Amino acid sequence: MTTGQLIVLCKRFHGSPEYARLAPMLVFVGLTALQGHLGKGSEYWGYLLKTVVGAWMVWKMRPRLEEMRWKVSWEAAAVGVAVFALWVGLDGHYPRLARLQAGAGWNPPLHFGQGSAMAWLYIVVRVAGSALVVPPIEEVFYRSFLYRYLANARFQAVPFNQFHARAFVVTALLFGLAHPERWLAAILCGLAYQGLALRKNRLGDAITAHAATNALLGTWVVCKGQWHYW
Repeated sequence: MTTGQLIVLCKRFHGSPEYARLAPMLVFVGLTALQGHLGKGSEYWGYLLKTVVGAWMVWKMRPRLEEMRWKVSWEAAAVGVAVFALWVGLDGHYPRLARLQAGAGWNPPLHFGQGSAMAWLYIVVRVAGSALVVPPIEEVFYRSFLYRYLANARFQAVPFNQFHARAFVVTALLFGLAHPERWLAAILCGLAYQGLALRKNRLGDAITAHAATNALLGTWVVCKGQWHYW
């Protein structure tokens, strides 16, 4: 492929409906892979960088994605709380596909000092990032793009309330494999969020449920000192 052809291909992708749903996730995953591998403390400033870049991508892509609109409903709140309870309640009751290396976890008070300003800065960044940035990026990728694409390559023609068994299962499994330390809880999580999108025929409730789960988990981690969840 020539340079000119590559440029044309990139321009076409940039203007495609796939781009707005894939690009933020790919960038986010790439930045996640670098965390902790760029020197001591990079797991912290790397997360800060990822959160800032992620927030910017959500801001830029939101006008192009009608489905990226938060919707509040009692079902979203209920699913968010239930998934949080599953995530915490199942922990330690099934084998993990991967484990953190010793000392590789996220513990700002231990790294920066108990009660230090830097520790609280990164705690706030982590909670805000997981509750406000991660949900729209992941839900748009998994449930707006991937689920519907598996159902039909012309994914925009697939309504959110159309059930497709293979897409339902495969999307949940891939979501679980993306969280190997807690794969079972993540699979159930993916099924719950997908079911919510199917029930409501929109993505906004799933984004809200995902945000509620992550906000509750962040609060739990900080209040209980359960840093291994991060």
